[in-house]
Amino acid sequence: MKKRILIVDDEESIRKSLVGALTDEGYEVSDAEDGRKALELTETTRPHLILLDIWMPQMDGMEVLRSLNKDFPEVAVIMISGHGTIETAVKAAKLGAYDFIEKPLSLEKIIITIDHALREKSLESEISLYRARFDVSTTIVGESPPIAKLKDEIQMAAPTGSYVLISGENGTGKELVARALFAMSRRSDAPFVEVNCAAIPEELIESELFGYEKGAFTGADAKKLGKFDSADGGTIFLDEIGDMSMKTQAKILRILQEGTFDRVGGNKTITVDVRVIAATNQNLGKKIEEGTFREDLYFRLNVLPLVVPPLRDRTGDVPLLVDHFINEFSKGETRRKKTVDPRAVDMLRGYHWPGNVRELKNLVERLTIMTRGGVIGPEDIPDYIRGKVEKGGGEPLFAYDDLKEARDHFERIFIEKKLKENDFNVTATAKILNMERSHLHKKIRSYKIDEGK
Repeated sequence: MKKRILIVDDEESIRKSLVGALTDEGYEVSDAEDGRKALELTETTRPHLILLDIWMPQMDGMEVLRSLNKDFPEVAVIMISGHGTIETAVKAAKLGAYDFIEKPLSLEKIIITIDHALREKSLESEISLYRARFDVSTTIVGESPPIAKLKDEIQMAAPTGSYVLISGENGTGKELVARALFAMSRRSDAPFVEVNCAAIPEELIESELFGYEKGAFTGADAKKLGKFDSADGGTIFLDEIGDMSMKTQAKILRILQEGTFDRVGGNKTITVDVRVIAATNQNLGKKIEEGTFREDLYFRLNVLPLVVPPLRDRTGDVPLLVDHFINEFSKGETRRKKTVDPRAVDMLRGYHWPGNVRELKNLVERLTIMTRGGVIGPEDIPDYIRGKVEKGGGEPLFAYDDLKEARDHFERIFIEKKLKENDFNVTATAKILNMERSHLHKKIRSYKIDEGK
């Protein structure tokens, strides 16, 4: 993407000369003859860098610099002047200017300074992005067929600029999919902005997304930039988009179609370059029939549909997820890593997980903290999970794709249940099971059944 530069000077000859030279250098260049027009162009075209003259009629460069530093701190500003003094240069630096160049201008010095300023701003942006992502993993854990399919789809979708609609139940990891798409995209060095549409009151969602002008409503004492401003050049993730009002949906549709929007209380059209990734846990088709979601917006968003499977459809990934979360919590708490008894893992595989991966993560964190010993055993699993498995309700068996694994799982539960019924008397249990005592002992050792219970 070409870097955008704005030239602000009241001398037309200087503007023309700089526009021509910088265009030849590969930049996208616009110009303004005074400060007021410069601020308008900054708002609508969002330049990466501004060359700003100090002495101009109506509104001088210092006043413009103050406004830029307040409303557009991400824009690099280089001051230029034919009447520069050390005092002026120091003042400009304190107001946020990157550098100060005296006239007559040296084209070579201008180009070098612009290159350095853009590199520094880009580095600052990268550091901010890495800090923001430091605690958030983009690793999607799992090897089951549904997850393998999803990973393949993410790899195909990520490098494109197309819009993505992620659907799935609560807790399945839709945000993780969005972050994986972003991390593998061509915009990974640009902003990633998240918006939880369900968490923002309906009366505030528009001002949050699009910003507002000073005086737009009671309490709007100053102009505020919105989430789409912050995401310019990058990606915006609209989580739970099904909760948006029809009015806001219309504005989102305009951005998808035209790349433009208006701030609340404003009449200037703002242009942005943003990739939209949306997510929902709702049936948007049903909402369209009910008249609460726009069909045209749905088709615009649903260019690349991705479906995140519920955990009950990928229980083969439970052992991997458990191990991943234990590693994560042990590292974060700087405590000794705990292990999980295979029988406890079997119980977790057999549960239907209505809260999906989020529920499993919360449970593993709880077990990691609350289990006294170094091994998390079946007795540590909460009653609402253990009870279903021990009653032999059949659900655990369907967690397995492999017949032998399912058979072994049932046999382990069955033997342990019979041992409990006979107070762990191996001889009595072997008689009831119609098997040799030595053979039962082998089974007990093989399945790691605790005889000391």
